[in-house]
Amino acid sequence: MKVQQFLEHHGLTQNPFSQEDAQTDPLFQQHCSHGTFHPAWDKIYGDPATPATAVVFGEKGAGKTAIRLQIVEHTAEYNKQHPDARVFVIEYDDFNPFLDCFNGKVSWPGATPERTLARWRLWDHIDCILSLAVTQLIDDILNERIDGKPLPFEVQGDRLQKLTRSQKRDFLMLAAFYDRSTDVALQTRWTSLRRKLRFSNWQTWKELGIGAAVSLGMFGLLADFGWLASFFSSWWVWAIIVAGWLPWLIRQSSALWLAWKINRQIRVLDRQTNTLRGTLTSLEAKDIAGQPLPSRERSDDRYELLGKLQSILKTAGFESITILVDRVDEPHLINGSADRMKAFLWPMFDNKFLKHQGLGFKLLLPIEVSLFLQREDKEFYERSRLDKQNLIRSLEWTGESLFDLANDRITASHPKSTAAATSDTNTTTPSASEATSKPTVPAKLKAWFDDAISEPELVSTLARLRVPRHLFKFLHRLLVEHCHRYTDETPRWQIGRETLQSTLAVYMRDLEAYDRGLGTG
Repeated sequence: MKVQQFLEHHGLTQNPFSQEDAQTDPLFQQHCSHGTFHPAWDKIYGDPATPATAVVFGEKGAGKTAIRLQIVEHTAEYNKQHPDARVFVIEYDDFNPFLDCFNGKVSWPGATPERTLARWRLWDHIDCILSLAVTQLIDDILNERIDGKPLPFEVQGDRLQKLTRSQKRDFLMLAAFYDRSTDVALQTRWTSLRRKLRFSNWQTWKELGIGAAVSLGMFGLLADFGWLASFFSSWWVWAIIVAGWLPWLIRQSSALWLAWKINRQIRVLDRQTNTLRGTLTSLEAKDIAGQPLPSRERSDDRYELLGKLQSILKTAGFESITILVDRVDEPHLINGSADRMKAFLWPMFDNKFLKHQGLGFKLLLPIEVSLFLQREDKEFYERSRLDKQNLIRSLEWTGESLFDLANDRITASHPKSTAAATSDTNTTTPSASEATSKPTVPAKLKAWFDDAISEPELVSTLARLRVPRHLFKFLHRLLVEHCHRYTDETPRWQIGRETLQSTLAVYMRDLEAYDRGLGTG
């Protein structure tokens, strides 16, 4: 007996439990992201108009990534309804590029990952966030769409002209420090952005012009008097030429020194010092003087740069920023270690940072890290103020909520749901035979099981699975096991208690081995 036969008998077109990761699950993305929520969804998502921080701990498979995707999708819908007060979303979930650069700059021969991560600081997190936001903004501006409605997170070209000169300067400074695109040379991208912003910098050529004018003037003067032969032997000629180039040399050397300090302090990006020098010299000295620069080991300058980014985004139509933190256990340098995750995350637990005006953090963190909270002292709690951060210590699922989740996915797998999802692109009216070929209402999960298995018994069985990922794995394994017991000629359309209990026993044994680190789950 085939699994597809069983599903078709119950009116389904696909297996609702074949996928385990929300990021690659088409059923979730097409149907369940709007109708299936964790009971704590409202507390986590909050109100987009007034961004708030939420700190969520959950075990693997509890739905953290699904919540992140739902936040992005619901925020996109909010932006469509509020085009002048949108929310800018930064997905801070791919840490490998930043940690690899950090490891290359900070680590030393023989250093363990724990000792390397012990040097991670709050301003490193801010640098990462600024880099993600600035790169995203520049990509959007340089690849501006002309036709069609603006996308939910798109920066419209007409709004760029509303930026003041100081905001354009701030944007170009942020681009010089934090743009990390690899598609085009950074200097080329910076020049394209400057032209897009219509930011004039002709005065930056002044020192170069003075040096060239003095050199050419001396050469012409000597040629007029017939003294060209003494050009290379007269010290006073060279003294005048060097004096003419001195302003340019001073400016270039100052920019090189500043670029070296900035490149040394931004430890999460791998920049070429000379490229950064060239970008800095493309701005006037008066535009850089007195501005906050990420050239020292402190977070104050980064907070000011973050404020400049917010000002730019506000003019572009974004009233606030939501920062989504997820997949902390996946980077190579962390590799699932709870101690390394703690070293990486703990600098972020700063109330000044988490409650920064106009920012809303959604920290979706592994449950292993929450154990360290119980060991922290009073100073940590006074600095982090987790009591004000919408803390959810465990993203738990009850048997009832898992039962409802299974029913939601079964409903989404019904042809009626598939037809509704494609109604905008396919307006053909189905024939009468097509309309009646499948049940109009899909059978719920209870209908898959023998009548002797009551709903409370089924709910209590599902409660032992704890999280959606284990629910999907178990039900998929149960379907396969049930179908293996019957042939195509003698099918059985309901799962018996013996199959349920034996499959559950095997799965729970595998799950316990996985929890102890002995299996793959």
